[in-house]
Amino acid sequence: MARDRGDAEGVLERATRMLRSFSADDESLTAAELASRSGLPRSTAHRLATELATLKLLDRLPDGAFTIGTGLWELGELAPVSMRLRERALPHVLRLYEASGENVHIAVLSDGDPATAEALYVARVTGPHSIPTLSRMGGRHPLHTTGVGKALLAQRDDDWLDLFFRRSLERETVHSIVDERQLRDEITIARERGFATTRQEMTLGNVSIAASLPPVAGLPPAAVGVVTHLARADERRLGALVVAAARDIARDLID
Repeated sequence: MARDRGDAEGVLERATRMLRSFSADDESLTAAELASRSGLPRSTAHRLATELATLKLLDRLPDGAFTIGTGLWELGELAPVSMRLRERALPHVLRLYEASGENVHIAVLSDGDPATAEALYVARVTGPHSIPTLSRMGGRHPLHTTGVGKALLAQRDDDWLDLFFRRSLERETVHSIVDERQLRDEITIARERGFATTRQEMTLGNVSIAASLPPVAGLPPAAVGVVTHLARADERRLGALVVAAARDIARDLID
């Protein structure tokens, strides 16, 4: 039995590696590409991809390539961040967009490990006059260079942050803050005023203002934020808006 469990776990691991081979830039991949990206033998990748397509976890295109399947999307929509957080938050996100006219998004802590955690984007509203951003639904960005990421860092306790700062923090732009002391100061300021900011730290010309939600049982730590252009960044006004949105979202999640 132990060998059977190990074999089953190995199959799941290989299938997961294949599924994670897809990206926003590569929505469809051939079996050969899946093999190359996952490090699996081509025959194994082809067999697994065919089985996953049978289970609707992958879809097969007329040219033979594979895409993420509607069955996998259907399962993903059952996650609490979709059914609870995103659905309850959407009316407040829309109101925040109407009040600000800027990109609005919600991100959660991708996992609890300080060595690997990132800001995972789970909701987004944008419009014709919003500044372009790199964020997308299901995308990830660093905690230290994004407004929602800094707001999430401000939620963490000192022991968690001590482990986080053992990481090597990458510069996304020349303005990215990677010095531990300076970033800790930013976190302290975010805690004191109730919202975090980044100025051209993820994308040149962009300013992000975000506030974390109070902890909600059954959901990962979350934050709501707006992204605007440097030339029209009214941090006081937008800060008040995101703090109010975070409070209202949390109230609806707890009720």
